[in-house]
Amino acid sequence: MLSTSRVGAKLHKVVAALRFLVGSSIVFAIAWQVSDRILHNVFRPAEYFSYFTIITSLFTAVILGVSAAGLLRAGSDSERMLKYRLAVTSAYVIVSVVYNALLRNQPPSAADAGYIWPTPPNEILHVYAPAIVLLEWIIVSPSVRLRLKQAWLVLIFPLAWLALTIVRGLIFGWWPYWFLDPTDQGGVPQMVMYILIISAFFTLVGFGLTAINRWRARGKTA
Repeated sequence: MLSTSRVGAKLHKVVAALRFLVGSSIVFAIAWQVSDRILHNVFRPAEYFSYFTIITSLFTAVILGVSAAGLLRAGSDSERMLKYRLAVTSAYVIVSVVYNALLRNQPPSAADAGYIWPTPPNEILHVYAPAIVLLEWIIVSPSVRLRLKQAWLVLIFPLAWLALTIVRGLIFGWWPYWFLDPTDQGGVPQMVMYILIISAFFTLVGFGLTAINRWRARGKTA
C-alpha cells in the first residue's frame, strides 16, 4: 500500500500527477461532448449542465486539481480536503453504478432524435474516471482519520441537486433521468422508490469509504 504521509516527495508527485491527469481527462471529456453537441445543433446548456453526471464530474475535476496542488505543497491532504474528496468520490461511484445499471444503452430523448453521444467521453465520465478516483481512495493512505459520522456529509450535494431538479421538473416539465420523472409509466411511486434506493446506496457508499479511510489511517489521531 502507498502512503502520502510516510514516503518522500517522489510519491507525492506521482499521486498529484495522477489527480491532474484524471481531472484533465474529465474536462477534456466534457469539452468533447459539448463541442460535439454544438456541431450537431443539439447543445442545450441549461439541460446539459443539469445532469448529475456533469455536475459531479466538474466538481470532481476541481477537487482533483486543488488537492493535487495541495499535495505538492504540503505533502498530504487536509481534513477539509479529505471531506471534499469523500463527497465527490461517493458521488462519482454512484454516477458510475447508476449509469451502468439503469441508463446505459437507453434511447436518446425526443429532442436528440438521431443524435448519438460520442462513446469515448461517455466512458471516461461513467467508467474510467470514477474507477481511478475510487482506487486512489482505497490505495493511497490518508493523512487524517475521518470520524464515522462524517459519512453523512456525502448526502448534502445529491439531496440539494435532487431538490433543485424536482422543483425545475415541476416548473418546466423536463427531467434529466427517466427514473425521476413522475409522469413516466411508473409514476410517483417509481420516482420515490428510486430516490430511496439511490439515497440508501449513497449512504452505504459514504460509510464504506469513510470506513476505508479509518482503516487506512489507523493508529493516527482522529
